[in-house]
Amino acid sequence: MLKGGMLRESLARTRGSFFGQITGLLGASNISDELWDDLEALLIQADVGVDTTLSLVETVKDRVAREGITKAPDVERILKEEMVALLNDDGAALSILDRKRLLTVILVIGVNGSGKTTTIAKLAKYFQGKDQQVILAAADTFRAAAIDQLKIWGERVGATVIAHQSGADPGAVVFDSIKSSQARRATMVIIDTAGRLHTKYNLMKELEKMRGIAAKQVHKAPHETLLILDATTVQNALSQARHFKESVGVTGVVLAKLDGTAKGGVVFAIARELGVPVRFVGTGEGIDDLAEFDPQAFVDGLFEA
Repeated sequence: MLKGGMLRESLARTRGSFFGQITGLLGASNISDELWDDLEALLIQADVGVDTTLSLVETVKDRVAREGITKAPDVERILKEEMVALLNDDGAALSILDRKRLLTVILVIGVNGSGKTTTIAKLAKYFQGKDQQVILAAADTFRAAAIDQLKIWGERVGATVIAHQSGADPGAVVFDSIKSSQARRATMVIIDTAGRLHTKYNLMKELEKMRGIAAKQVHKAPHETLLILDATTVQNALSQARHFKESVGVTGVVLAKLDGTAKGGVVFAIARELGVPVRFVGTGEGIDDLAEFDPQAFVDGLFEA
């Protein structure tokens, strides 16, 4: 779960801008058409998304009318409850480790610059803290730098990295990584993948191929396909998420660099528009600055200093 202090710090910029203004609006205004218009405007500015904002505000308005709410401060309570409900997803109720397996295979995807390699290292460190023996697979073979970066991070967190030469077949890396994990009795393999040309057909076919190879080696693998999104590039992030979801069956999102943006509302857009749960949140630049996503803690952190 997200630690309260860590989360509040990572959301400082978001809370200090648009969501802070929402608190001020609902604390000082009467319930009126103008209040609803202002609330919509602030949510859209916070990158909650137009469709998600309109749906959210309409739900809040319906509850206010149905429950006979007359004071604006009570609107904030209802807004927060509906935000939490939006983020709660039955598919995310179980954490990755709640499903017992001999070997858990995680495929990690995302464009270059999204913080993918660093996030993989954070994931390795996180799961090591849950008594998992983690192996990293350097299947982004299109960039020699990507292989080198993963090796460096592997050394830092004490995780074995399975790598081939630059330009090698990514599928072969996946195959060897799984076989090596089974031989070493590792409990988890985290697979890095190519992060460029997310709009290109060939890359998506390559990702599908890797999924197929994993599935042949381990029952129902990959068990998670995590998409790394940069919270500071919101519109690009949503576009990437839609494309990857259609092509390779994304099961969850890791939102990196949350502490670097004032527009944390993208989390709600991801949940509603994509139907994909946020699994983890990056809360800083340190290797330990990653935590499982908790909807209630997240919403509280948006409004409470």
